[in-house]
Amino acid sequence: MTEHVLALPDADLAYDLLGPAPAESAPRPLLMIGQPMTAEGFAALAAYFPDRTVITYDPRGLGRSVRTDGRSDNSPTVQAEDLHALLTALQVGPVDLFASSGGAVTALALVTAHPGDVTTLVAHEPPIITVLPDAEAAARAQAQVRDAYQAKGSFAGMAAFIALTSWQGEFTDAYFAQPPADPAMFGMPTEDDGTRDDPLLSDASWAITGYVPDAAALRAAPTRVVIAVGEESAGTFTARTAEATAALLGSAPAVFPSHHGGFTSADSGYPGQPERFAHRLRELLDENQG
Repeated sequence: MTEHVLALPDADLAYDLLGPAPAESAPRPLLMIGQPMTAEGFAALAAYFPDRTVITYDPRGLGRSVRTDGRSDNSPTVQAEDLHALLTALQVGPVDLFASSGGAVTALALVTAHPGDVTTLVAHEPPIITVLPDAEAAARAQAQVRDAYQAKGSFAGMAAFIALTSWQGEFTDAYFAQPPADPAMFGMPTEDDGTRDDPLLSDASWAITGYVPDAAALRAAPTRVVIAVGEESAGTFTARTAEATAALLGSAPAVFPSHHGGFTSADSGYPGQPERFAHRLRELLDENQG
């Protein structure tokens, strides 16, 4: 692996090149992105693609990537332009793209703005609230996570986030009738840790969950867009957003092993099944080689 920095006018983007040099990559290079997860979260998955140049990066303001624009919000359209700048600088496009969670939303924005950058996009469980039939209720549930975090810190916010992401089906009155999620129920401390700037628990990333996909542009793009969902995610928030996004594009989601973080290793804290996950990803990417 080699580490690099791309200097942009308002951010320094840290990125990594793994595997063979781009000129020696037999299949086309594979870009892997997440949000708010940084490059290190893809280490286990990248190891299963030794024949490809794998590109990972830290989104602006996260991990090693320092932003100088004075902002702290996370915008999928801004991050899409960052990725376009990165691919342009590397002169490796078009690439295949695997995108997880908020990164999947950024990937959809990239294909919308720069369809020539990506040959195949596999967008795994994009958490887009706007596509849901219960979008208003989902936004209310999201606001409760933010409010718990702002009131009592990370552990309270994470407990509320777990309650949201594990809820089955639409956010009904029964969801909102529940008492506030107790961090102790999930083995977490109950005291306030004092933080208020977490990109997952604050409202800094609401532009991602509030993104409105341009279905017409995505359908017209030369990019093959595959929306993916984990088999263990059935009925949960991100499974429902994936299914609704796929329906918007006139397709059904591709089913992957494991859960929302199914590509992560056993030591990640949220272990998935990275070998099976990589096999499924390779199947989909190989369908569009040539």
